[in-house]
Amino acid sequence: MQRREFLKLLGGTAFLPLVPGVSWAALPATDWQRLLILIELKGGNDGLNTVIPYSDPAYARLRPRLVIPRDQVLALTENTGLHPALTPLLPLWRNGELALLQGLGYPEPNLSHFRSIEIWDTASDSQEYLEAGWLARAFHNAPPPASFAADAVVVGDPGLGPFSGSGVRAIALTDSERFLRQAGSITPPEIRTDNPALQHILKVENDIAQAASHLALGDMPAADFPRGQFGDGLKTVARIIGGGSGAAAFKVSLSGFDTHSNQPGTHARLLGELAQGLAALRATLNDTGRWRDTLVMTYAEFGRRAQENASQGTDHGTANTHFVLGGRVKGGLFGKPPQLDRLENGNLVYGVDFRSLYATVLQDWWGLDAANALGRRFERIPGLLA
Repeated sequence: MQRREFLKLLGGTAFLPLVPGVSWAALPATDWQRLLILIELKGGNDGLNTVIPYSDPAYARLRPRLVIPRDQVLALTENTGLHPALTPLLPLWRNGELALLQGLGYPEPNLSHFRSIEIWDTASDSQEYLEAGWLARAFHNAPPPASFAADAVVVGDPGLGPFSGSGVRAIALTDSERFLRQAGSITPPEIRTDNPALQHILKVENDIAQAASHLALGDMPAADFPRGQFGDGLKTVARIIGGGSGAAAFKVSLSGFDTHSNQPGTHARLLGELAQGLAALRATLNDTGRWRDTLVMTYAEFGRRAQENASQGTDHGTANTHFVLGGRVKGGLFGKPPQLDRLENGNLVYGVDFRSLYATVLQDWWGLDAANALGRRFERIPGLLA
């Protein structure tokens, strides 16, 4: 297999230089055997029809056509339940491995897809622009072991997101199935040129190809992953983890959540795909003994408005609910439930800054100095992780 052909599979791959003038110290308890898997719900998932305040009469009043009937809601408490498409996640809830973080957001929310996901990727303030992703800064702070094939792997999307912008060894696999078939056949080229600029480019490409080809793959999982790019991406992540070549973090995206019209069928399909994929991932990592050392976290650029629109859909909103799951997660409801009687301009008011979740991951999961990586201190979410 030729190097150029192989590199086409590595869409947004980067081995990036360090940010000048930045120096952070890691806490001594860093544990890089613990894994982080990010699930981006691209387009902005409708949190109100995902984790449903079914006992609140305002819910049905705001959504007369989108309301999930009470007899279909998967009740978790007397007030809160899940969309019926999320049935595969019920065993995790009952086992205390699924946490629901309500009211995640940030001050002065931006409703642009591009800008808001940039805020979530960089952990910036609404009016602040940062080049480096929040995990890129953390990895510059405390690099994962050099023996790892990569610091981070993004599957199915060329965008590096939270891994972009500083000295992180990140690999983006745009075609995971083809990569699985061809990763072992790359032959790195010899660099023969007197042109310093071209020599540098060829060296970077060679380093990328070398790192990607060193991602050892475990056995094909027995679990039933959903068909399509998202399921293939999770399967690739599971196989890379099973192969033991080493990576600290992964990102997989599930697209299609920008449901401005005809939401019910699309949303149910997407949530079903999400739930089936996460359940299959958990089963696979349980089989390989890695589930207890794995933390899975969903995120998106924003939620949806509380009131349905005229096209049987929902428009861009603000605060949202996200999932955190894993073998060391203390399951339950966290954060601030939606207050449908206290909307601001038709939108939910956030109750927990999303960077509090990041701080919890950095400090309580990996033992890193969250305040330095995020630029300042954010209150962590108590009781989320064991």
